[in-house]
Amino acid sequence: MRTLDFLHLSLADQQLYGFASGQLLLRLPVSTALKGAGELNGSGCTPRGLHQVRAKIGAGLPCGAVLRGRRWTGELYSPELQAEFPARDWILTRILWLSGCEPGRNRLGAVDTFRRYIYLHGTPDSEPMGVPLSHGCVRLRNADLIELFARVPLHCPLMIDPAACPQWATADCTDQVI
Repeated sequence: MRTLDFLHLSLADQQLYGFASGQLLLRLPVSTALKGAGELNGSGCTPRGLHQVRAKIGAGLPCGAVLRGRRWTGELYSPELQAEFPARDWILTRILWLSGCEPGRNRLGAVDTFRRYIYLHGTPDSEPMGVPLSHGCVRLRNADLIELFARVPLHCPLMIDPAACPQWATADCTDQVI
């Protein structure tokens, strides 16, 4: 399994693309913000632009581990737990905590991605992918996140782009990706 050196997230097609040496190696469905793209603190939007993976949290936790305040609660997600806490925004399994790289756009002041606690994180498997539904973060299937977490180093760049499939990377995004 090759380490990825660049991630590209398309808001338009709700896909995360993983690259190594310019070659597309991974494509995963995601769910970004229901409120769309935006950078302001408190907006509930997914920030755009160049980011990096600033922290990796949850290595070794079981699939479905419930995280609150970036710490494992000791709980594992279940439908019963969901029924007990119906309003909870579930952050499961792992966290890739993002930091903006563009001062004034997604870093520092009222647009700071890191201070907004924007993550790539797991979500219940019952939640749909490919549809914007999050509160600003990027949701992934738990199994997909476990694979991604293992392949992404700290400081890996991530471009969050409103456009569809990154044509500069692959001519046909419908091809199977390994």
